[in-house]
Amino acid sequence: MDITKLKNMNMTELSKIARELDINGISGIRKQDLIFKILQGKAEKAGLMFGEGTLEILSEGFGFLRSVNYNYLPCPDDIYISPSQIRRFDLKTGDTVSGHIRPPKEGEKYFALLKVEAVNYENPEKCKEKVFFDNLTPIYPKDRLTLETTANEISMRLMDLLTPIGKGQRALIVAPPYSGKTVLLQKIANSIMQNHPDVVLMVLLIDERPEEVTDMQRSVKGEVVSSTFDEPAERHVQIAEIVLEKAKRLVEHKRDVVILLDSITRLARAYNTVVPHSGKILSGGVDSNALHKPKRFFGAARAVEEGGSLTVIATSLIDTGSRMDEVIFEEFKGTGNMELQLDRNLFQRRIYPAIDMRRSNTRHEEGLIPSNDLQRIWLLRKAIHDLNAAEAMELLIDRLSKFKSNKEFLENLSKL
Repeated sequence: MDITKLKNMNMTELSKIARELDINGISGIRKQDLIFKILQGKAEKAGLMFGEGTLEILSEGFGFLRSVNYNYLPCPDDIYISPSQIRRFDLKTGDTVSGHIRPPKEGEKYFALLKVEAVNYENPEKCKEKVFFDNLTPIYPKDRLTLETTANEISMRLMDLLTPIGKGQRALIVAPPYSGKTVLLQKIANSIMQNHPDVVLMVLLIDERPEEVTDMQRSVKGEVVSSTFDEPAERHVQIAEIVLEKAKRLVEHKRDVVILLDSITRLARAYNTVVPHSGKILSGGVDSNALHKPKRFFGAARAVEEGGSLTVIATSLIDTGSRMDEVIFEEFKGTGNMELQLDRNLFQRRIYPAIDMRRSNTRHEEGLIPSNDLQRIWLLRKAIHDLNAAEAMELLIDRLSKFKSNKEFLENLSKL
């Protein structure tokens, strides 16, 4: 019985399976507890089962396979993995491990991994050959993540033209309140999944509203991990760190990974609450040590010479009325190699997308855009340079909507 399949079922389907197994006392039970009872019932009837999860190694040396369905947090149906298995395959926190499991014996609480079948979807023996993430060689992004999908998706077409994203980009979306950042993130996520199905996409929502989490889960096909605003800061930090470790392990296996983080401001706030106080307080109440780990998260984005990449697209909140948020933004400003500036005035005037393209750019875009297209894009930038944000966006939307694709638009740019 595959645990992953059970976790993707709804309560009605799980209750039906429980009744077939003659499991009593299931009314009002939590989903994760019901799954645990089903797994126990199946184990009694059938022998071995198959399980999968993301490894978290504890300080005692053993670890547990956590599930994305529970945002990688501890739950009753986690799978125990012994220190000997961890040492044998050189496993680290963040590795996705799958294999045969056994039910808990008398006096035990958790299912246990008997045999490792795969690590990060590959033969576990390959783990011994991989190069650790910090020893990989970072380079400028050179392979482009194409966002353009349909002719009507103007926001993605504009980003492809003026702020292209490469595999390994460290992108910052600067967003005041009510500027459409959530919708933009959803569109970016869906464009990446449609154009690059081989890319591993993870959406990390920190300190968000529960209804926004549900909306993101329903709108995006990738993996959505969240910690809502009613959760403690320690939980925000724990989830962010295991997502980053998982991404690093996949990059070590030469996979291309994209993390969409909303928002790096709230993550930095959480670290400010959690880290031991140094006694040195910056303006806005930010501890001098608090921003080190959020910077490590953002700084992990890189294209790798040996193969693979980690792209981080993070939102940074401004104009919130909080001095702390301004300090956090100033600390991260300039650390990315792509910046997209959203404009609340455009959003209030119902101009979509609400992007100030004059203040948005990608560093070393010449590595992502063919030289003949680059010359035309520079002409386009000169044309909007002297316009205000609203005039520039209205002009771009009007011109782009006349053509079915960016390629056709650039070919006819001189005629406009």
